[in-house]
Amino acid sequence: MERRLAAIMAADVVGFSRQMGADEAATLARIAALRADVLDPLLAEHRGRLFKIMGDGFLAEFASAVQAVACAVAVQARLAERVDGIRLRIGVHQGDVVVQGEDLMGDGVNIAARLEPLAEPGGIVISARVHEDLAGKLTVATEDMGEQTLKNIAAPIRAFRIRAAAGPEAGLALPEKPSIAVLAFTNMSGDVEQEYFADGIAEDIITALSHIRWLFVIARNSSFTYKGRAVDLKQVGRELGVRYILEGSVRRAANRLRVTVQLIEALTGTHLWAERYDRTLVDIFAIQDEITEAVARAIEPALAAAERQRARARPPESLGTWELYHRGLWHLYKFAPAENLLAIDFLERAAGRDPDFAAPRAALALAYYFQGWLYQPQERTHWLPRALRHGRAAVALDAQDAAAQAVLGLCLLFSGQHQAALAATAEAVRLNPNNAMAHGMHATALAFSGQPDEALPHAAEIARLSPVDPLLWIWRHWLSMLHFFRGDFPACAAAARDVVRMRPDIVNGHRTLAAALAAQGEMAEARALTHHIHAHFNTEMRAFLATRWEEFREADYTAYVTALAQAGLALSDGAFAAPG
Repeated sequence: MERRLAAIMAADVVGFSRQMGADEAATLARIAALRADVLDPLLAEHRGRLFKIMGDGFLAEFASAVQAVACAVAVQARLAERVDGIRLRIGVHQGDVVVQGEDLMGDGVNIAARLEPLAEPGGIVISARVHEDLAGKLTVATEDMGEQTLKNIAAPIRAFRIRAAAGPEAGLALPEKPSIAVLAFTNMSGDVEQEYFADGIAEDIITALSHIRWLFVIARNSSFTYKGRAVDLKQVGRELGVRYILEGSVRRAANRLRVTVQLIEALTGTHLWAERYDRTLVDIFAIQDEITEAVARAIEPALAAAERQRARARPPESLGTWELYHRGLWHLYKFAPAENLLAIDFLERAAGRDPDFAAPRAALALAYYFQGWLYQPQERTHWLPRALRHGRAAVALDAQDAAAQAVLGLCLLFSGQHQAALAATAEAVRLNPNNAMAHGMHATALAFSGQPDEALPHAAEIARLSPVDPLLWIWRHWLSMLHFFRGDFPACAAAARDVVRMRPDIVNGHRTLAAALAAQGEMAEARALTHHIHAHFNTEMRAFLATRWEEFREADYTAYVTALAQAGLALSDGAFAAPG
């Protein structure tokens, strides 16, 4: 038996059966044209080999994952330009294959074929192995879909969706005011333990720049998605919809720090300004201020003096406190149960070392909230009071901190204090209208306080301020709830499906999708989803059903729980059983 390593591209025509039923001859002619005009030439260009045709599907082999993905991107870009109605879904995996003449078999082929249905029409989904091989070799923006359970594949496969696969010129429109993205700074120290240090400097710059009201700043969670990859800055500018990009590096040795920063005009790749800062570690906040002011001057010299509005974060007494705080954030942003507990540990130590430093308190409030909402909902009465206490402490220390106000608002909301939550989140938006989290928390507070229509503009603002946010699944979850409260169950289901695709390991999307389906009478799919929830999220679902969630108004809670019950998600003697 001959085996070899190969990259496999699996492609399938969207809606093939429907098109064949409507006009068989025309559909077959379009498929033939697809092969002749698009598939065969691009396979030849990227050194691929078509080894199987299955009517509406194709399987191709490549020597490398880079060639396979480059070909897939080119195919989708070419098809996007055509008007014949043919669209493909594509999956790409690299693995061991078994050679049988001209045919290939084995898990390497099967996984690619199972990834393909996860792609949207015109989209591409790749495995984690392919994603690793692309680093530094091919510039594509990806979205982590988490681990996927694939039919007849023993172990879950982590998958990534390729964004903007329609071609290199696709991009967001530039806003009217100056716009900037700050990329994660490169750690040049050779010590992986200093990774959070470099992240912290870049994040502080983002925070400072976001206080300049005439400047449009992309959120940290979107700009940091390019971390660790060789990127084309022009493409980054198109994908994020910004005119300027700030990038830099940090080199740390003993008690000395060197930070290099450069400002680039993304549209042309022109370097507008660069600087190097050599400082002792005690000067870290001075470095932040100098960089922020220099960037503001480079972007708009005439407006810098008159329109610059920035607020300095309260500096901790020592660098040790600052390091503990950013190390806590480093773990918090990983969004996993064990990482969240590590974040709490580091942030508690930072808050204990400097009781007057507001930022760790706000971060602690968020970490405790996630612990009670996401990771241990059955013990939310233990975690949420801690979240609220730290949220109040953060605002008491710095009432001008938009993030602190936003997090406090979320904690108040989940404690059932709707009006206070609205006041805090509205203040967060007022303090920093460029903060995606402020808009997200305010949209959530409005939705749960009986004003879902008023929440819609803030929900839309989140996607523009942070278009490739790794936390997008959370905002999509709240959007699904917003639509449920509005009675727009198809929109609720669509947003919930996004959550399921992004985070299939979290019950929230599955639960709300079941409610939306039941509310619009799609009982067969709702009941099938209930069986899935029962099999995979029994503990989490029981905890949700056994708790009165204070953020819900009575009418909204009743409607939601009623829809869940219609789907088969209801308690019986302290547990719930899947419907027969």
